[in-house]
Amino acid sequence: MKHLGEYRTEAFPTSRLATIDIGIASQMKHHIKALIELDVTDARKMIREKKKQNLNISFNSWLIKCISKAVEEFSDVHGIRKGKKKIVIFDDIDISIMIEREIQREKVPLPYVIRKTNEKNISEICNEIKAGQSQSINDEGNYVLGEKKNEYLMKIYYSMPGFIRRMVWRKIIRSPFLTKQNMGTVIITSVGMMGKINGWVVPVSVHPLSFAVGSIIKKPGVKDDRIEIREYLYMTVSVDHDVIDGAPAVRVLSKLANLIEKGFGLS
Repeated sequence: MKHLGEYRTEAFPTSRLATIDIGIASQMKHHIKALIELDVTDARKMIREKKKQNLNISFNSWLIKCISKAVEEFSDVHGIRKGKKKIVIFDDIDISIMIEREIQREKVPLPYVIRKTNEKNISEICNEIKAGQSQSINDEGNYVLGEKKNEYLMKIYYSMPGFIRRMVWRKIIRSPFLTKQNMGTVIITSVGMMGKINGWVVPVSVHPLSFAVGSIIKKPGVKDDRIEIREYLYMTVSVDHDVIDGAPAVRVLSKLANLIEKGFGLS
């Protein structure tokens, strides 16, 4: 073949197989998406003050708590269909986050499920995030942080043909209990930590409720009828339209916006 020029061939990371499977499985969901921006100027100022007092807190741990609080008040938003006539709504709010780690010399996002975020404070959530970031991992197929998975079953999963792996995902998605056990009911992806993007990221997801947290951008805004430079967080929210309609979803987002912009739990 002519005109190819120089090139190199690299091994495809096994850990990315699950990412491909999730992308295909997400087509079974019917998400409605909202692209919002939130004024986090005051909240970030309060977080900086808390850190000066040597309190264990981070922006992400606080944001997770805000999301957990909003979901707790409007719990239908993380409900999961069970068959054609039932929806299962869990009391516990298990939130999956993505933590970037290096596997086979490639940086890949790995899931970490924080259980019962509705019962934990910001500091406890922050500790869990740090635990996920420091957890030792290996290249033997155990590509899930947090709870120990059966490495033998994980190896079997990654050795399966693609169509069988996708059958496994279909079984998980159709069962509220398998969904919650394996990946929680809410997922938060903080893509803004990787670099500044002046806009929104629209991800795919198999969770009933998904948040893609983008960058924080400074731009003019109105505060107390005055124009000043404010800090705005870009966020994309995906809600399972099979479970909840647009109006209830808006009420959840309105509650979340209020919690974030007023610095819930920081004063």
